[in-house]
Amino acid sequence: MESPTIKTNKKKSLLRRYFKQWDLQLMVIPGLLFVFVFNYIPMYGVLMAFQDYNIFKGMAGSEWVGLKHFKLFFSDARFFEIMRNTVVISGLKILIGFPAPIILALMLNEVRKMMFKRVVQTITYLPHFLSWVIVAGFATSILATESGSLNILLEQLRLIDEPINFLSIGEYFWAIIISTNLWKSIGFASIVYIAAIAGVDPQLYEAASLDGASKFKQMYLITIPSIMPIIVIFFILEVGNLLSAGFEDLLLLGSNPILRPVSDVIDTYVYRVGISNSLYSYATAVGLFKAVISVILLTVANQIARRSGNSLW
Repeated sequence: MESPTIKTNKKKSLLRRYFKQWDLQLMVIPGLLFVFVFNYIPMYGVLMAFQDYNIFKGMAGSEWVGLKHFKLFFSDARFFEIMRNTVVISGLKILIGFPAPIILALMLNEVRKMMFKRVVQTITYLPHFLSWVIVAGFATSILATESGSLNILLEQLRLIDEPINFLSIGEYFWAIIISTNLWKSIGFASIVYIAAIAGVDPQLYEAASLDGASKFKQMYLITIPSIMPIIVIFFILEVGNLLSAGFEDLLLLGSNPILRPVSDVIDTYVYRVGISNSLYSYATAVGLFKAVISVILLTVANQIARRSGNSLW
């Protein structure tokens, strides 16, 4: 156990270091102020979840109703359907969308023709910079019944007898939403892994090559373990966002009311039922529920990852 004298000396040493780095500490202040103003002060608004918020009376004059809005959400007839859609769509995005950029980065790392590598990288990065409105327009055009290229292709291959209206059949919706997300994000998400792979010591590959290790074994025994800390950290963040299945993509591609039983997730439900109908307290309660569950998931994932020696904190 440390004596009071040692603790006092440590505090003095810490303060001395702060004063020595006063110029660096000064540069941190604007960032802290930004986070405080735009991230912490708005948290005052979560109190609306426990009120019948009246826009004319404000938060100070609105009536306190406790957990009324949480109970309304949990007793909603569509609660389990919305939770199922959220978890399944988000889970599929993690299952397919998380390893895909890693595989792309590993494959690009093995390409030796720089021109081909740059062309592939550019083509895969570009969709990230397109808005979801444009991407949804592309998808709608490709999947159109009359002039959609997918229907024309399937008819030419004699796989179907008549065009299929893909965007009005629930069985196809999850595959469409996962495919468009993958197309839009795979290239940009791979940048981090490509950068991490570039930092691996080349001498490790040379030593493995001299020992007769094939390219696959080098990838398996050197590259993947070297970038594993990055993979684990990003996976923890993905698990923390399990209840954030998406918003713009689901709102645009799932706009057909027929698709609502498979497309409505927490975020679209909050927008459609809460915000659109001016039920601000109800929307805040659902959002707060989602935030609490996300924090719990993030903490659990971090605790599990800590056993492997890689964690956020």
